[in-house]
Amino acid sequence: MITLADRGRNKAEEHTVKGRLVALVGPDQVEIHEYDLPELPPGAVLLKVRRANVCGSDLHIWHFLSVAFRDVAMGHEFVAEIAELGPGVTTDSGGQLISVGDRVAAVYYHTCLKCPACGRGDFAMCHNSGRNMGLPPTTPPHFNGAFATHYFVSPGQFFYKVPDNVTDAAAAGANCGLAQMMCSIDKLNVRRGQNVVVQGAGGLGLYASAVAKSTGATVIVVEKEPVRIESARTFGADHIIDINEFPTVEARTARILELTNGIGADAIIEVTGRPSAFAEAIDYSRVGASIASIGNLNVGKDFEISFAPALITRKQLTIVGILRYDPWYLKDALNFLAEYRDDFPFDALSDRVFSMDDINQALELSEARVVARAAIIP
Repeated sequence: MITLADRGRNKAEEHTVKGRLVALVGPDQVEIHEYDLPELPPGAVLLKVRRANVCGSDLHIWHFLSVAFRDVAMGHEFVAEIAELGPGVTTDSGGQLISVGDRVAAVYYHTCLKCPACGRGDFAMCHNSGRNMGLPPTTPPHFNGAFATHYFVSPGQFFYKVPDNVTDAAAAGANCGLAQMMCSIDKLNVRRGQNVVVQGAGGLGLYASAVAKSTGATVIVVEKEPVRIESARTFGADHIIDINEFPTVEARTARILELTNGIGADAIIEVTGRPSAFAEAIDYSRVGASIASIGNLNVGKDFEISFAPALITRKQLTIVGILRYDPWYLKDALNFLAEYRDDFPFDALSDRVFSMDDINQALELSEARVVARAAIIP
């Protein structure tokens, strides 16, 4: 016979189980730390991480280029399964019934729905977005990063069930890269018949290519790494501008004008993380075009460029800075993966898999751009 005391003892024993995570302890320095799994308050969920990707912003954080995220648990782009549901949790953020063992993807930031930004509808810029992910790993609930065995979904944090026909390899990129690009394409109002330039064919660039292609747009990708160029062809790129073949801004701009009947691109998506790419995007633009600045995250003299603002004025350009996506785009991203799983090789996007103990190698090879998206398996 199981008594209430036995149940309480079993519950306590459950939370003495340890989990592991990757902690950032200094510039380019990470360590594996171990902590007790947290007890869950009402509305929280404990996930068991199945697969996490190395995103470009993870590299910025690793180099200590982010002021907000230094003493943190690393990683944010991932897919997981439900290990435990906190009191009161019966559905995901879309109202779909869930249970232990279900695969889910969680929005990596918090949306409080109460701050001034949320109050005016800027949910992606919630003033409390870093409430959990900015905490030191030593602070409970510890597991606020995806390079870990477990992840803590805080009360109110958005998460969605993964469709059955979407693999872990594909789903891992939904909660950052793909959702971000779907939001960006919408903000640029990309539509059928337009010419869209994607600067960079890393993970974000490949997602941007696929989403833009799905709208009926013509996709032009600018890239120099051979492995990324080949990937771009499979993710919807109609034209490739190889920087090795067109080594100057003038040559690349001339090629874009050639491909667009002398008009210029309707929309440009910058995901390189290089400040010079932003200035180059202005050259690519037609009159009245829109530019999404996504890859450039850092500030300081090393990340400054010089350009003539008159070019923006004279071309009547719209510049959109996109740091995050509204949380419900994650659900759209998962549905996109389910719908287009036979059209684009999403499973191949994470082209190298590493154990958590090999995190340094995963970060270094991602930095060298010899992999599109390194994946971490706990």
